[in-house]
Amino acid sequence: MDSDALLTFLTIHRRGGISSAAKALHRSQPAISRRIALLEQELGVPLFERIAGRTMLSDAGRVMVPYAERAVAATQDAENAVRALARPNSGPVALAVVGTLAGGRLSTILKRFAAEHPDVELSLRTATSAEVSDLIRRGEATIGLRYDRDRSRELDCELLFAERLQVVCALDHPRAGRRIAKLAELRGERWIAFPAVPGRREITASHVFALFQTHGLGEIDWTPVDSLTAQKRLVEAGLGIALLSESNYAEERRHKTIATIDVGDLKASDDVVTITRRGGFLSAAARRLLEIVRKEYKKARMANGD
Repeated sequence: MDSDALLTFLTIHRRGGISSAAKALHRSQPAISRRIALLEQELGVPLFERIAGRTMLSDAGRVMVPYAERAVAATQDAENAVRALARPNSGPVALAVVGTLAGGRLSTILKRFAAEHPDVELSLRTATSAEVSDLIRRGEATIGLRYDRDRSRELDCELLFAERLQVVCALDHPRAGRRIAKLAELRGERWIAFPAVPGRREITASHVFALFQTHGLGEIDWTPVDSLTAQKRLVEAGLGIALLSESNYAEERRHKTIATIDVGDLKASDDVVTITRRGGFLSAAARRLLEIVRKEYKKARMANGD
């Protein structure tokens, strides 16, 4: 059993079949079929089953996935470590970030890193918090930036910042720029939020519901909107209010297109964390990127008075 066989197995699983895996690996379908057949022969069990025309993992295949992911990631670590000996300030660094964290602060981080490491191939992917963790676990990303800690023993998490959540509204809203004592005063409002999606840790309607239930206020009216930009446009148009982290509406606040409502009994925040693979290799460039991320978020904490 070698790393190439395990990579072939994982690619078939992730791509949903031999044909798609062959395209991703730039090999012929017969070559992929032979490679997986040899692996199954070596293990003595089938790793895939054909169900309703789809290629699905067998019980053995499901057991195999996390071990294969660790083995393939470790092989990539070894390759990166050896290459780093020759060129310590070059090579690839892959960053995975929750979409709603890919704002101005991230731009500052990337600009600074690129200026210091012009020879580093830096890539960026956006995903949900759960997907960010999966990318790190599989070795497809080097550093992750997501909401809330991941309790997996395979990952190391570091708290960067507890970002305050704020109620935002249109400029002509009756409570725009005002302070109210209790969240109960917003019970009759229509709220705009992300629909609940497994693995997504952005501020979903269920998050807002939970705040109201904690205050004993029951259910609320809401509109599901699967885009942060669209949410803010709807808020600006006066079609609802939303609960956003301060960095997510910083540009609108700067241009004075969105107002806030200060709620006295609302104490809500989102933890922003970095994640890396426990025991995984971090090149000098990756360590420097992690250091820049920490420094930028430290500035945010200081500006927030923490």
